[in-house]
Amino acid sequence: MAVLHHPGVEEIRLVDVLAALGHPVRLEIAQALASGEERFCGEFMPDVPKSSMTHHWRALRESGVISQRRSGRKLYLRLRRDDLEARFPGLLDIVLHGGHPAPRT
Repeated sequence: MAVLHHPGVEEIRLVDVLAALGHPVRLEIAQALASGEERFCGEFMPDVPKSSMTHHWRALRESGVISQRRSGRKLYLRLRRDDLEARFPGLLDIVLHGGHPAPRT
């Protein structure tokens, strides 16, 4: 089983994050993870081929947007909100909310 590469916080580059989130499918995945809850990969877009989803997950993981964790045969995803906020304050909320800051509650 291959080891999943997750860049350290200091290795996350703005251009990589924006490129990853610039694709509609990857943006939708990030928005689905915005609550902070870890989710199983199989919950996302079941009608999209697994090979396509694997490509999107890899792009998000290698850019530093998500982390992936294996548990048995399942792979779980989590948005790296704290890491992205530390690196690029406010960026994630603006991107996830269509160019507008997240509403304050």
